[in-house]
Amino acid sequence: MSWRQGTKQSKGNPAATLRTRFLVRRVRPANSDIPRNSDGHLPGCWLLAEWPPGEPEPTDYWLSTLPAGIRLRDLVRLAKIRWRIEHDYRELKTGLGLTHFEGRSWSGWHRHVTLVSAAHLFLTELRLTSPKSCWRGLTFYKILHMLQVLLATWSGRCPTCHQRPP
Repeated sequence: MSWRQGTKQSKGNPAATLRTRFLVRRVRPANSDIPRNSDGHLPGCWLLAEWPPGEPEPTDYWLSTLPAGIRLRDLVRLAKIRWRIEHDYRELKTGLGLTHFEGRSWSGWHRHVTLVSAAHLFLTELRLTSPKSCWRGLTFYKILHMLQVLLATWSGRCPTCHQRPP
């Protein structure tokens, strides 16, 4: 089964399609901490196992509480999207400065995270809509600064120190 397009093309895979084999089964995991259904049974969930060709046994496993009627294709896509989430989180931390906040207030932290998220959204939209646009050399910090100036213009206050501009 294939779940998305990759970036590394080869003679055997000119479209760079990521594909492998999967096993799927409804199971009831046993644990004393799992709440039981009203009928006393443990709730069912999906056990998904990735078994790459040439491997003697499955290499990756997922447990999922998604509905019983979900299609295998959707289950695999959602299990494999973890890479995208980890990549975006790393980009938020290293490129946009998600972890750079040194304030002491909840509202300051909230503003910082909001600006970082807005900058990430802006860059993602640029990448998806016009990957070869004039915005190509724009860094995360430049976009963050642009968003801070825009927010200060809208609110009449600095988003960092909350003072009105002179």
